[in-house]
Order: sequence, then structure tokens, then C-alpha cells
Amino acid sequence: MAEHLLEVRDLSVRFHTARGVVNAVNGISWHLDRGETLAILGESGSGKSVSASAIMNLIDCPPGEITSGQILFEGRDLLTLGGEARREINGRRIAMIFQDPLSHLNPVYPVGWQIAEAGMAHGESRHDAYARTLELMRRVGIPEPDAAMKKYPHQFSGGQRQRLMIAMALVLKPDILIADEPTTALDVTVQAEVLSLLEELQEETGMGLLLITHDLGVVAEAADRAVVMQGGRIVETGTPRELYHNAQHPYTRKLLAAAPGKGAMRQADERPAPILQVRGLTKSYGAFTALKCADFDLRAGETLAVVGESGSGKSTVARLILRLEEASGGEALWKGEDLLKKSHRQMAPLRRQLQMVFQDPTQSLAPHMSVFEIISEAWAIHRDILPKARWRARVTELLEQVGLQPEHADRYPHQFSGGQRQRIAIARALALEPELIICDEAVSALDVSIQAQVIDLLGRLRDELGIAFIFIAHDLPVVRDFADRVLVMQKGEIVEQGPVTEIFERPRELYTQRLLAAGLDADPDVQAGRRAARLALAG
Repeated sequence: MAEHLLEVRDLSVRFHTARGVVNAVNGISWHLDRGETLAILGESGSGKSVSASAIMNLIDCPPGEITSGQILFEGRDLLTLGGEARREINGRRIAMIFQDPLSHLNPVYPVGWQIAEAGMAHGESRHDAYARTLELMRRVGIPEPDAAMKKYPHQFSGGQRQRLMIAMALVLKPDILIADEPTTALDVTVQAEVLSLLEELQEETGMGLLLITHDLGVVAEAADRAVVMQGGRIVETGTPRELYHNAQHPYTRKLLAAAPGKGAMRQADERPAPILQVRGLTKSYGAFTALKCADFDLRAGETLAVVGESGSGKSTVARLILRLEEASGGEALWKGEDLLKKSHRQMAPLRRQLQMVFQDPTQSLAPHMSVFEIISEAWAIHRDILPKARWRARVTELLEQVGLQPEHADRYPHQFSGGQRQRIAIARALALEPELIICDEAVSALDVSIQAQVIDLLGRLRDELGIAFIFIAHDLPVVRDFADRVLVMQKGEIVEQGPVTEIFERPRELYTQRLLAAGLDADPDVQAGRRAARLALAG
């Protein structure tokens, strides 16, 4: 049998922490062949990213420690190589793109220099490195690459930054590309474009692609084989079709059962009077109009989903309603009162009724405050809600509601995973028992089973307490399961709106049809049909 391009044998990794030893990876074995896409599927804490870090020699030792195993690249054990030999392989032969490109792109250097620097570090001349950078930026779909080379990371959208990371990884034409959650939190069309780009580049170069993900739809779309990890161990291996139709392990079946987009759609109830009426809402930044005359209603206990690509105006709508930014025109009537005309003093008591869960909990949670302080801060501001003697018990209740433990109350945000931080943000929003919660991509980065738990929680709160939701999302299967009505936005305008059944089953606009075709499904057969539809619409 021919030698595998990359083979991991009996790999174990542990970390020494203040709370004891954590066995992050326990005796895993898998292989990757040239031209193949292998997905490592699992939830946060399963060990999938740690195993990838071991391949790239990115585990800090201490506190990390590789206790057993081999990582064979073309038959050579990477774990036995010295620093100089590893530098010849890392980047040149094996490259990696990370989940959060903004954290891995240097904010003080132009992106063109950062991409070219990878080539120059491995001996390329400055001229050749910059020529290769320009070619790659054009290849990965960056608009006006000549001008873009001089820009900085913050001047690009999330999808463009991920494309820049792909360009950086491909500078040296690696034999293996490790992609760690490369499409998390991207819009559906951008996600489809990034996966298509990786597939095209793989066909051109013959590289092996190691795809680390928690998204079953990504596995169905892109993988040849998949390895399912739980608690640092491999529990099942197979093709996407084998895993979907004939999963053997209870954990795999649990992941598949949690995949959204399979349940019955909700029927919109038009009878209750609207609690929020938005008319002609507009936002301009100089000559640029970010939002153009948005009109919609929201009823008590209703979920209104807002979907569209980056830059469509989804988040602008939310920020204007909550007065986090000032509108250029229009009105937003909350129970008949125009929020846009309220002074900041008049808005203060209304903020108890209107809460928001932001997309990035790393930025929305104060790093110097404990979880207890973050959640209870609302009661310190609105002192009539809850006596201080009950704060600790109520924080415990809220943490348990969102799937966390009581002992987490005394930890700080940096001690949690991204998904856990988002659950803390949801608990904070629930602390004031609001009538409207605006969720801005609140579940986009969560594992599939946690996502299902959070959506179930939000649904119970909606049904039991009558809370209304404006649910901004790019994950269309989640929207399908959770929403009553849907707004579709493109370039600052609402192009289509209606009951969720109408939007998903009988979309009128070509743009809506393209969004739906770009969505990913855990069933490989359904996904194959969507890919065909996407290609047909593109043609």
C-alpha cells in the first residue's frame, strides 16, 4: 500500500493546569492522502484543534505535553525533528488557516506585506514574493488586489479576511493545508465561496486538506472522509454518507439529531397587535446609505429573522432600534412611542425591555469582570428588579438555563471557549427579563448540540414569557426552525419578507433563492442537490 501523505498514530496530548491534568487527546490515529479532504468533526473540547496544533508544533510545552504517538509526514516523524527541520516544513510543506483571521493578521502591517513575508521568510526574493502575493489575492477573489495589498486587516470584511488567510497559507504551495473552522460565522454565500475556493485550489495543486469543523453541513459539502471526536478520542470514522445514513456511535447520532433545518416550520400568527413598528428607517454615512427605508412589524412573542450577506444592513437595523447609533430618518415605534425621538435619559428605563446579544462575546464581555459581576451588573443599574441577597441564586439559575455550571460564576471570560462566552452573553440579556431580545448572530459560533440547546431555550422563553426576538443570522437551517417570519436584506434594502414557510418554500426573489441554495445541509444527498441548484442559479 502506498504511503499516506500524513499519518497520525496513537497521539496523546495533555495539559497541566491549576485544576489538574487535562487529557485533551487520547490515543488517536488517522491518515490523510494526497488530494483528499479529511474532516475532523466534533464539538468544543473534543480535541480536534489540539491535534492540529500538534501537527504544526504549536502546543506550548509547558503547560502542554505530547505524551505518546507519531505524526508521520511522508514517512518522517515530525515529533522527532529539530527546530530547523520543522521550520522547513511548517508553512512550506504544511500550512494552516485559523478560525478567527482578525486575531491572526497583524493589525499594524498592510496585508500585502504580511502575505509576501511568508515567502520571503523561506528565501523568496521581495519581487517574486510580491508578484506571487498579487496573483494569490486575485485568485482568492479579493477586489482590486493592487490597491488591497496596501490596506490593513480592519479594512476588509470577515469573508475577505478569511480569503486573505487562505492566500497567506498558499504562498509556498503546501502539500497539506489545515483549515481550522475556516467558515465559522461567515454568511452562507461567502461560506459556499470559501469552500468552493478550497476545492478548486486543491484540484489545481493536489494538496491534502485537513478540515476541522463542528458543522455537519461543511462535512457533507466538502469532505471525502470524516473522523468524529468526543472527549479527546475518535469514536467513529467514515464517509459523510456513511455517517449520516448509518451512524454507529451514540455521539454521532446525537450530533446528527441536533442538526437544524429538519423540524416543522412555525406558522406565523398575524392576530396580535405589533409591539414594534418600523417605518422608513434609514441610515447614511456621508454619501453612503447603509439602510434604505426599512419597513416591518414585530408582534409580542414573535421571532422575526433577518437574513442577508455581510453589508446588507442587518446589524444596522438592530443598532438603530436600540439607539446604539442614531438613525438618519424614519421611526421605530415601541408600543406606540418613537424610540428614535427619545433622549438618552428617556431611553434608560426602556433598555430593561430591549436587550441585545452581540455577535462577538469576546468584545461584548468585560475581561476584568467575573461572570457573576457581568450578569448581576444589570441589577446594580436597575435596583428595583432583584434584592442583592438573591443575586447569587439568580445567577446560578441563569447559568444553568444556558447550559453552564454554577461554579462558572467566579471565572472570567478568557477562561471559556467562544461558545461558552456566548452563553454567558445570553444569560446577561435574560437577567432583565426583557420583552424583546435582538440576537445578532448569537448562535453562529456554537457547536451543533449547544446551538440546539440555546435555540430550544430561546423558544421556551418566547412561548412561556412572550419574549419577542429579532434574530439576525446567516445560518438558514436555524432560521427555518426558529423563526415565525423572515426579512431578506440585500445592500441595505429589504428585498423580501413574509412567513418562514413562504420564504423557504416559495421564495420570489432570485437573491433569496441564491441564499437558500448556498445553505448547507447535513444530509450529503440533500447537499448535492443544493450544490447543483447553486451552480444552476450562478449560470
